[in-house]
Formats: sequence, structure tokens, C-alpha cells
Amino acid sequence: MSSGTDTTPRVALVTGTSSGIGASVVEHFCKQGFQVLAVDFNEAGEKIASDQGAAFYQADLTDPQACKNAVKEAIKRFGRVDILVNNAGIQHVSNIESFPEEKWQAIMNLMLTAPFLLTQAVWPSMRENGWGRIINIASIHAHVASPGKAAYVTAKHGLIGMTKTAALEGGEQGITANAVCPAYVQTPLVENQIADQAKMHKMDEQEVIEKIMLKDAAIKRLIEPAEVAQLVCYLASDAAGSVTGSSFNIDLGWTAH
Repeated sequence: MSSGTDTTPRVALVTGTSSGIGASVVEHFCKQGFQVLAVDFNEAGEKIASDQGAAFYQADLTDPQACKNAVKEAIKRFGRVDILVNNAGIQHVSNIESFPEEKWQAIMNLMLTAPFLLTQAVWPSMRENGWGRIINIASIHAHVASPGKAAYVTAKHGLIGMTKTAALEGGEQGITANAVCPAYVQTPLVENQIADQAKMHKMDEQEVIEKIMLKDAAIKRLIEPAEVAQLVCYLASDAAGSVTGSSFNIDLGWTAH
């Protein structure tokens, strides 16, 4: 549980923690004895964090100052940040021709700019301690595209580029950076997508799951958040010390074609 030669618990900052992958990551980290700051826009995340044994910080990460303040809060509470998990995300499904500019900007701010600013803000703490883990929750859409997801796909592709750059810059300082790229996970975000895709493609929701979400999957089911969290835990461990600049697909065989 220690960082480097220190015997104090590791400190993790996790974003997008009120449900789904983020909530599961917080739960798994707390079970390992980590000190965790759970960051979310939704105030309902406070009870979820408290129930798991984590501290909570409410923030709108589309605001650059809020990103910096979240890191300051973690350092104020725990003295440092060892692990950063950039998970917060939103989705909007629309064809390029009709994609609202404000939705595009909101997605970029939250899913690309915020991870950069959070990484930048935690970097001095990790460098000082000679140990750090940056784990970006990307998506299989960081590698492939789907219709109606221009902003989401663009942001996730960009996140892979940022991950690789951080890995190259952090290597000599003991900082690793990796991305986790799941296909469709059983989360509220995906449930909302099902309804949006049904409208866009004029299908019922079960058809969306079968004919769009699982069309290219070898394993015909949605992924559980805990499956993603377990990989995150590995990447946050000492065992993954030589793993950096990589992206890990949890895609049910989607990209095996």
C-alpha cells in the first residue's frame, strides 16, 4: 500500500465517481486501503464516496480552475497524489451535420482538456515522490469510430495521444501513463446512449444493443464496471511499474476483426 519507500497508504484522485466505472474504481481502491478523493459534478456522489470510505469533492471539471482546485484539495487532505484516474465523461449522440457546438465544446472540455489539466496539476507531486500512476479511461472509441459520436470519438483519440506523451515524459521520473479502452459498459451513460441511438437509428432499444453495440463483439454482453476497475487496480500497482504508454482494450473481441 505504500508509495516508494514510504509506508503511508497511496493517495488516489478519481474523477466521475457518482456511478459506473468511477464508483467501482473508488470501491476497489478503498478496499486496498488507499486514501481516495472522489471528484464528481453530481452531489449525489458524496454519499457514494462516503459509503465506500472515500472523501468527496464536488467540481465541474469543464472549469479549468476546478481541475486545479481538485488536486489542491487532495494534497491538502492527504499530502500528495500518487494515482490519477481520469474517468469523467459525457456523451451526446448526433450526426455531424446537426451536432450542437456547445455539446462539442463541453465534451472536449471535460474529456480532453480536464485530463490534461489534472495530469499537469498532479505531476509535481508525483515527480517529487518519484512514483506516479496516470490512468486514463478512454474507450474502444479511442481506436475506432462510430456514427453519431464525432466529439466523443475525437476526445478519446486525443486522450490516447496525451497518454503516450505523458508516458514518454514521465518515464525517468517514475511516472507511468496508460489508457483503458472498454467497449460498452453497463453504466448510466451507456443506458442513456441506448435511448439516443434508438431515436437516431429508428430502432427499439433492444435492437440497438444487439445490432449496434454488440454487433462486432465476440462476447455478446455488456461489460461490468468491476471488470474495468480490476484492470485499473493492476495499472495502479507496483506490478505494473514497467507498463507505460499502452492502451488496454476491454472490448469483448470487437477489434479482433
